[in-house]
Order: sequence, then structure tokens, then C-alpha cells
Amino acid sequence: MSEAAGAVTLEEVRHVADLANLELTAEELPRMAKDLNAILRHIAQLNELDTSAVEPMAQVGEALGYTAADAGETLRSDVVKASVDRAAVMMEAPESDGRFFKVPKVIER
Repeated sequence: MSEAAGAVTLEEVRHVADLANLELTAEELPRMAKDLNAILRHIAQLNELDTSAVEPMAQVGEALGYTAADAGETLRSDVVKASVDRAAVMMEAPESDGRFFKVPKVIER
């Protein structure tokens, strides 16, 4: 397999899969490398675009000319209010240390 400069290698795919706790078969490794390299090539193309004249946006609706009044108010008012009592919640927990819930370990490595 001839790797282009900067291409993801099979060893790197194995390493990332291990970090993500994924078990890839021998048949899946080259396909995953091919897919990751395609994604990286696409990102490289996007990085070539000049976006210096593009205004940053917080919401896509702004680019379409929508305002909150057009779509109706979508966000609730930001009001501080009382929360539940931690001690009462912890008393209902099957197991806690008084401050946090204790849960059984579900991922073995």
C-alpha cells in the first residue's frame, strides 16, 4: 500500500481504534484508512477556501435573514431559580458518597 504524504496509515487507524475501544477486523482497517484519508482530503480542500470576507454567524437563521420575531421566541428567559435539594436527591440514590452518585463500572478495558 503506497501512502501519500500526510495520509493516515493502517497503524494509525489501529491506534485510533484502540483509543476509541473499537475492534476492527483486518478487512475493515484498509477501508477505514481509505475513508479517513478521503475525509482529510476534503478538509484540506475546505481549508483552501478564502473565508476572510465571510461574517461569523451564531445561527444559520441569521444568514437566511430570519429574526427571533419571525420564527417566534425559541429560547426561554434566562432566569435564576432554585434547584432540587442535593441532600434529598442523594438520600434517594441507591448508592452515593453524599455528594455524587456512585454507579457500577460498565466499560472494561
